[in-house]
Amino acid sequence: MSVLELMITATALAMDALAVSIGIGACRNYHTFSPALRMGLACGGFQFLMPLIGWSMGIRFVRMISDYDHWLAFFLLFAIGLKMIWESRSEEECRPDGDPTRGMTLLTLALATSIDAMAVGVSMAAIEGPVFFLALSTGIITASLAGAGILIGGRLGKGLGKYMEISGGMVLCLIAVNILRSHLAG
Repeated sequence: MSVLELMITATALAMDALAVSIGIGACRNYHTFSPALRMGLACGGFQFLMPLIGWSMGIRFVRMISDYDHWLAFFLLFAIGLKMIWESRSEEECRPDGDPTRGMTLLTLALATSIDAMAVGVSMAAIEGPVFFLALSTGIITASLAGAGILIGGRLGKGLGKYMEISGGMVLCLIAVNILRSHLAG
């Protein structure tokens, strides 16, 4: 994978966290920096760790699947992309109780939005990609976008979050197709 593809992948992986953050910001209408910082650090931290965990799991069985690793990477990334597009269609309502940027709710949201990154880490093991650069980029981009999403969510509304998630899913599908195309072409 090229540096550009890695950066696009990192940005696409951040779209789940951005969509959730915009939704939370729209529901809660936060006006302070603390919720944005908490959301950014939690989501960015998980997005950094999960590709590394996926890669470490994937590297153990990569030798066994080297003849069809490109197909694995294609199916994982394409499936993640489709999942992101599908999930963007859900109609979640604002819940006035509790603060979703604190405690177990925050950790659950950060984990849920980073599961895709673990699957991408497995894909990176399959194609022998630079997982640390991907993990670092994904963590930084996610932290920035999730924090910003909280702050701008109230102004833009939660509808924008759905478009961000759809865009991220489409990008992952295109990257999956490109991995398969480049392997089959040469």
